[in-house]
Amino acid sequence: MNSPNPASQAPVLIMAAGTGGHILPALAVARLLRERGIPVLWLGTPQGMENRMVPAAGFEMRTIDVGGLRGKGWLTRLQAPFRILFALGQSLELLRKVKPRLVMGFGGYVAGPCGVAARLRDIPLVIHEQNALSGMTNRWLAKVANKVLAGYAGAFPASTVVEVVGNPVRADIAALPAPELRMAGRSGRLRVLVVGGSLGAQALNNVMPQALALLTSEERPEVWHQAGGKLIDAARAAYAAAGLALGDDLRVEPFIEDMAAAYAWADVVLCRAGALTVAELAAAGIGSVLVPFPHAVDDHQTHNAAVLAQVGAAHLIQQRDLSAERLATLLRGMTHAQTLHMAQLARAQARPESAQQMLAACAPWLGEMDAPQDENDHKEIQS
Repeated sequence: MNSPNPASQAPVLIMAAGTGGHILPALAVARLLRERGIPVLWLGTPQGMENRMVPAAGFEMRTIDVGGLRGKGWLTRLQAPFRILFALGQSLELLRKVKPRLVMGFGGYVAGPCGVAARLRDIPLVIHEQNALSGMTNRWLAKVANKVLAGYAGAFPASTVVEVVGNPVRADIAALPAPELRMAGRSGRLRVLVVGGSLGAQALNNVMPQALALLTSEERPEVWHQAGGKLIDAARAAYAAAGLALGDDLRVEPFIEDMAAAYAWADVVLCRAGALTVAELAAAGIGSVLVPFPHAVDDHQTHNAAVLAQVGAAHLIQQRDLSAERLATLLRGMTHAQTLHMAQLARAQARPESAQQMLAACAPWLGEMDAPQDENDHKEIQS
């Protein structure tokens, strides 16, 4: 049995690394824990984006050396058992020193070895799967975890006991007015938001200018396009090659800082189908045209997209089927009434209390918590 820290000092250890889809939901829960007076320690990898995002949010972080194994060369596969054992040893030593009251796994390479280490040290383990289809590591950990949480029903095999809690999104997106209020009285040209993720998406950058060129000036929607920092020049060149001039009705930017404002502006969104994106579309209440990233592990983005497509809140187009002609036809046929209806169907899938539900699910292992505090109070104290 692991000998815990004094109850008031023992932290919750959060494992989340690699992508924003893992890190941002974990940050939402970490902030709630901090508001309730519970210390949080973060476990990541030395090279992941968590090294920038987590300290910026005011949380202490540790790292272990671990990487992915799927689809690697023969040398990596040969080294895999030794790398896993090394990461497991690092995790066991960290847990011995830290003595957390609870370990929470949100995904990334760190979750596997440290999740196993938690159970070996008899520390409670709770995992959360953001995607509509669980990843390999979470499927393994689900067999030993004390509780399994999921963003969507059906993410795990039917034999796994799962509590569906949704995926947390940023407060400013969740606070957007309902679609029937936000989109009331809109007329004229549609507004299309194109988002390929923070890094952009070459396929979307290529097809959107070509699709717009097939539409008449009366049919052509207003467009706000996040092209990605490395792809911005090529995207702007593609619009120029299609004979389309940038201006107030055609904005092409490397990155959109205020996504809540972008969602509020748009009638429909053309985007990928990462777990966080799909959760944001539901929280904002906006219809979409979803083009899953074709190389995602286990094709999980298609499963994510299906969550909205199956209820009529989105059009799902596989990248192999995406063409300028198909997109132009789809945009030509859209009306404000249709986009409002899609937005309402999307909003019906939202889980605005997701982070709070996660905290409630972990209550048996958290002990006494302080009353909720304003996060701004913490920021003032920290400064």
